[in-house]
Amino acid sequence: MRTGIPRIIALAALPLLTAGCATTGAVDTNPLNAFAPVSDRTASVTGKQTVWLQSAEEARKAGERVQALVRNRTVGPDTAVQVALLNNKGLQAAYADIGMSAADVWQETMLVNPPISIGVIGVDPVRTVEAAVVTNILALITRPRRVAIAEARFRQAQLRAAEETLRLAADTRRAWIEAVAAWERVAYLNRAQAAADAASALAQKLGETGAFTKTGQAREHVFYAELAGQTAEARMQARMAKEALTRLMGLWGYDVDYQVPDALPALPKGTKAKRAIETEALKNRVDLEIARLELQALARSYGLTSATRYVSDLGLRSGVEIEREEEEDGSTRTEVIGIAEIDFVIPIFDTGKARMRKAELAYMQAANLLAERAVNIRSEARGAYDAYRSTYDIARHYRNNVIPLRTTIEEESLLTYNGMITNTFELLADTRAKIDSIMLSLNAKRQFWLADVDLGTAIHGGGSGSSPAMATEVAAAGDGGGGH
Repeated sequence: MRTGIPRIIALAALPLLTAGCATTGAVDTNPLNAFAPVSDRTASVTGKQTVWLQSAEEARKAGERVQALVRNRTVGPDTAVQVALLNNKGLQAAYADIGMSAADVWQETMLVNPPISIGVIGVDPVRTVEAAVVTNILALITRPRRVAIAEARFRQAQLRAAEETLRLAADTRRAWIEAVAAWERVAYLNRAQAAADAASALAQKLGETGAFTKTGQAREHVFYAELAGQTAEARMQARMAKEALTRLMGLWGYDVDYQVPDALPALPKGTKAKRAIETEALKNRVDLEIARLELQALARSYGLTSATRYVSDLGLRSGVEIEREEEEDGSTRTEVIGIAEIDFVIPIFDTGKARMRKAELAYMQAANLLAERAVNIRSEARGAYDAYRSTYDIARHYRNNVIPLRTTIEEESLLTYNGMITNTFELLADTRAKIDSIMLSLNAKRQFWLADVDLGTAIHGGGSGSSPAMATEVAAAGDGGGGH
C-alpha cells in the first residue's frame, strides 16, 4: 500500500506533466532570435547596426569598436549614431523588455502547477488514506487566448525597442547638428573678433597721433569688447552642446577626446520629393503598429473576459480514497475508491457585468487612441515636410541673397571709409549688420538640417511624440574640418 499511493498520484499527474513539456518546447528562448526583427528594421532606416549585448565579451568587443570610432577622431553624424547604438546603456536597458516579454509568452504556454493533497485518517490497523490532484480546468480552456495575448505583447515589446532605437538615432543626429552648429558660430565669431581686434589696435595708434577722435576709438574698442563677450558665450554653448552629444553616445574617460567638424554640411542642391508623405508615414510608423497591436491584444482580452464572465474559477479534483479495515477473523481488508470532484464559483452576486463593461471601455479607448494616432501621424508628416521645404528655402535665401548683399555693403562702406566719405559709426553699423545676417544664415542652415531629421522621424517614428498614451493593460481588462 505504501508504494501504491505514489504510483497512483504519479499516474494522475502524468498527463499534465506531458502536456507541459510538449508546450514549452515550441517557445524560442534565444534572445538573439527575438532581437533580429528589431535589428533588421532599424538598420533599414538608420543604415547602422545595433546590438543587444548578452555577455561581458560582447560588451568588450563593442567597447573596442567604439574606441576605434571616436578616440582622437573627428566624428561625423553617421559615426555618432553608430556609437550611440553600440554604447548607450539606456538603449540596452530598453532591449531587456524584449527578453521579459518573451519570458511572459513562455510562462503562459506552461500549465498551472497542480496542487496535490494527501491525508491520513485514523490509526493502524484501521485507517483511511486520501490522495488527490487538483487541475485548473479554466486555465486549460483559456490558455490559447492567454498565449495569444502574451504574443501580442511580445510583438509590442519588439516594436517599442525599435522605436527607442530610432529615437536614440534621431536624438543623436540632432545633438550632432547642434554641436557642430555651435562650433560653427564660434569659428565665425573668432574671425570677426580678430578683424575687430586689428581695427581696435589701429584706432588706438591713430588716436595717439591725433588722427582719430576719442569717440571713434571708443566705438572700435566697445565693438571688439562686445564681440569678445559674444564669442565667450558661444564657446560655452558649444561645449555644452558637445557634452549633450557625448551623453547620448555613452562616452566617458579618454573616449571623450573626440572632435566634431567646425561647420555643418552645405545645403543640398535640392529637397526630397515626397508626393505621398501621409501614406508613407502611415505605412512605416512604428508607434502606429504598436497601437494596432494594443487594439488586437485588448480584443483578445475582451474575448477572455467574456469566456470567464460566469465561471471565473473551475477546478477538477481527481484522486483515490484507500480504506483499510479489520475483519472479524483478524484479517485486514483494503478498498480503493476513485474520487472525482468539480469546484466552481456560483455567479450569484458577481455576474461579471462590471468586468465586461471595463473590458468594453478598454477596447473603445484603444480604438479611439488608434484613430487619434493615425490622424496625428498624418498631420505630423505634413507639418514635417512643410518645415523641411520652408527651412530649405529660407536657408538658401540667406545664402544666395542676404549674405552677398551684406558683403557688398560692407566692402563699399570700407572703401568710402578709407576715402573719408563715411565715418566710423556707419562702418561699424554695417559690420554689425553683416555679423547679424551671417549668424541668421548659420541658424537657418541649422534649422534645415534639424528639419531633415524631423522629417525622418515623422515617416518612420522615433520622434518625441511618437508613442501613444496607452494607459490600458490587458491585465486590467481581463482582470568636416578641424574640431573641438
